[in-house]
Amino acid sequence: MTAVIRPFKISVLLFIRDTSGRQLLLERTREPNKGMWSPIGGKLEMGIGESPCECAIREAGEEAGMQLTEADLHLFAMISEKSYEGGGHWLMFLYNCRKTLDSLPPPIGEGSFAFFSREEMATLPLPETDRQALWPVYDQYRDGFVAMRADCDPSRPLEVVVEESWREGGI
Repeated sequence: MTAVIRPFKISVLLFIRDTSGRQLLLERTREPNKGMWSPIGGKLEMGIGESPCECAIREAGEEAGMQLTEADLHLFAMISEKSYEGGGHWLMFLYNCRKTLDSLPPPIGEGSFAFFSREEMATLPLPETDRQALWPVYDQYRDGFVAMRADCDPSRPLEVVVEESWREGGI
């Protein structure tokens, strides 16, 4: 069987809270995940050699109007998603933002923002990989680190494998 060669994209997601601890989410008006709520983020500018952290800082400024430094971010997860939505592959770097927002950012071309508690998020339309993998990873490892891979081929059940992990205060 010949392997299908698909493009690989590298991106970041930022998990940002307000001063009450609610998560900042974007209701997307474009693909991927059109009509769904997700954390802000974006693709690395590979042509200039942008690092994942530099991308996270840039995206926070562009999408949420936040001025961040490296000290404001904690890389808590790396996930390689194979065959996302049956298309390309994604390597995503997930950052927990230590700086909070006082108010909602204005809408952007990709959608509008709202703050939600983790409990409220249970009823929102979220991408299935976010619901099954990313948010549980955030809940468990936001102060630690986890490296994972996920087989997202829509013809099979989602399969997530933890390759390495640690949590603050223990494994």
